[in-house]
Amino acid sequence: MNKWDTEEAIRRWNMHAENFTARYTEEGDRSREVLLNPALQECMGTLAGKKVLDAGCGEGYLSRKMVRAGALVEGVDYSPEMLELARKRTPSDLGITYHHGNLEKLEMFGDQSFDQIVSNMVIQDLEDYEQAIAEMRRLLVPGGSFIFSILHPCFQTPDSGWVKDEAGKKLHWKVNRYFSEGALEQDMPYDQEEKLLYFHRTLGSYVQAITGAGLLLEAMIEPKPSAEMLERYPDFHEDLNVSHFLIFKTKRRG
Repeated sequence: MNKWDTEEAIRRWNMHAENFTARYTEEGDRSREVLLNPALQECMGTLAGKKVLDAGCGEGYLSRKMVRAGALVEGVDYSPEMLELARKRTPSDLGITYHHGNLEKLEMFGDQSFDQIVSNMVIQDLEDYEQAIAEMRRLLVPGGSFIFSILHPCFQTPDSGWVKDEAGKKLHWKVNRYFSEGALEQDMPYDQEEKLLYFHRTLGSYVQAITGAGLLLEAMIEPKPSAEMLERYPDFHEDLNVSHFLIFKTKRRG
């Protein structure tokens, strides 16, 4: 069995890249459309004229959205298979440059290269998340913001999930082994023996990594479906019972 580290996470993303994103629209998957994108957009604010890094861009849907909102975007991802998809799916006239690189060390970018960095569901997939967060600070201009989303560390824990009755009705969400930090397999892809990896940490560990890197924590957002989204996608009513995602909005002070 391979060691569960960043390299193993990359191998599995390469393995599953095509299938994972096969049903993506220009809003990504349904959870991104309903929960993550609206909250991220609110955090990002006005993008016109800003130089933005999509840190862990995957197949590039968020890069494309940000360019269409007026940003000057570069994307980077550690999965060559994801980058191939991004280049195929991105019209050349959008002017997005995609780079191969691990967020733990982005030597291709100089200090203070970006006004804003957005990392959507990526920091959790890195073994050395503290180094990655410090690297994001290095790349920001003073006053620039780093916004990143992750699986909610308080609810997505080892052995967490819905508890159901004998008929399969969901009763409540179980949380267990919160302090057991380390690599875990996700539930996805459902039809594959080898699942995607992520690294569970406590909420306190993330906050300490942010402040330890010299970033100011401005906000934490727990996305929930809007009334409009609930009307469009009624199945998301269950997301009013538990928060699956957490977004950190941080700023470089100097």
